[in-house]
Amino acid sequence: MATSNDLKNGIVLNIDGQLWSVIDFQHVKPGKGGAFVRTKLKNVLSGKVVDRTFNAGVKVETATVDRRDMQYLYRDGDDWVFMDTTNFEQFQVPDAVVGDASKYLLENQVANISVYEESPIIVDLPASVELMLTYTEPGLQGDRSTGGTKPATLETGAEIQVPLFLESNTKVKVDTRDGSYLGRVND
Repeated sequence: MATSNDLKNGIVLNIDGQLWSVIDFQHVKPGKGGAFVRTKLKNVLSGKVVDRTFNAGVKVETATVDRRDMQYLYRDGDDWVFMDTTNFEQFQVPDAVVGDASKYLLENQVANISVYEESPIIVDLPASVELMLTYTEPGLQGDRSTGGTKPATLETGAEIQVPLFLESNTKVKVDTRDGSYLGRVND
């Protein structure tokens, strides 16, 4: 158990038998009345996001979630197979749990996986990853109708917007939270 004052991003709460991850929180102390904590919670299983307000000091039940670094090995049907880097135990993670992380996940890449009661529930990638552009149209000089960007396909199959000067077989840095181009990587 914790109080609403202890809430922070990434903590997992057990509310009415469901697991909710805190995405955002804000302590509010209005001029009148008592203080409260405004939170944005994401359901761990369904991905549904809700806003919820807790009065200051109210007890909330936290879930004991173990965060482990795991290496992605291979795809097995609808499951992704990861290996715990400390004890070499393998986990099958369902496609629904991997979610959008699949757009930026390469074999042998390490991800942080949250495990609750021996079941993987959240896959967190680093804030940015380096991936190769496998295909992009050549940029035409003077073409600024699209704001100086063009679509490009990454080696994982995901599509992002990149500047016009980039060509295929270029390594780029990509933000895993929103899929935005961060820069070119010099080898």
